[in-house]
Amino acid sequence: MKNTFYIILPLFALTSCEKEIDLDLNDQSGNIVIEGNVTNQPGPYTVKITKTVSFSDPNQYPAVTGAQVILSDDTGQTETLQYTGNGMYQTTTFVGQPGRTYTLKIQAEGKQYTAQSSMPEVVDFDGLEQSSFKFGDKTTYTLLPVFTDPMPLGNRYLFSFTINDLPKKYMNTFSDNVNNGMLNQQPLILPNDDNKGRDHEVIVGDKIHVEMQSIDNNIFTYYSALLQISGGNGGGATPANPPSNINNGALGYFSAHTTDTETFVIQPVTP
Repeated sequence: MKNTFYIILPLFALTSCEKEIDLDLNDQSGNIVIEGNVTNQPGPYTVKITKTVSFSDPNQYPAVTGAQVILSDDTGQTETLQYTGNGMYQTTTFVGQPGRTYTLKIQAEGKQYTAQSSMPEVVDFDGLEQSSFKFGDKTTYTLLPVFTDPMPLGNRYLFSFTINDLPKKYMNTFSDNVNNGMLNQQPLILPNDDNKGRDHEVIVGDKIHVEMQSIDNNIFTYYSALLQISGGNGGGATPANPPSNINNGALGYFSAHTTDTETFVIQPVTP
């Protein structure tokens, strides 16, 4: 196993979720990287196609142009995406809906890549509740996403959040392997000065913008592995080779998911 890593998600610092997953960390410089999303919100939806670079190279990811990108679902809806620049391909009329299975087909540089993802049903995001722990003169904050997990086992969630509208994102993954069918009891881990590699300590008045995604199991595995490889905090640069749901050696992911957002301002601790 070589000690070379590759970068595709430089804005994410990753937190939470420990899971043992076997990972192939061999040299994959120059491989195709695909990042595609379809949601239950109105489009357009985008697929980004780039190539990997070595960890020692500048953080510039060559765009793949001239690809044919086709998105379809299990009801017969299909669309060929239009190239908009910088490796981005975009829909114009495609509509994402929960409960459908989506297929992505890409022809690029003489190879074909395919992926499938099933969009779960909507799980209502009912809000956020603050909790805090005080030790000496230091207060640590957490936020509890308020939602009720559906009764069928196997629901998976991705939470990402930003602080004060800054571009850096933090992530948590949740599953219903514990507390299935119950009110959520898993908090978001907010950064503090004990979290090495993070550049922000949450304080009173900070605005936390949270996105909740209901995701399928393959995407849960992808992000759980990404968290594991990064050691839980990412440090601003993450490896590019967690297990992809895209075939033929491509890196990255294709995710059909529901999404909802909530914003919360950190409040003073009540004596």
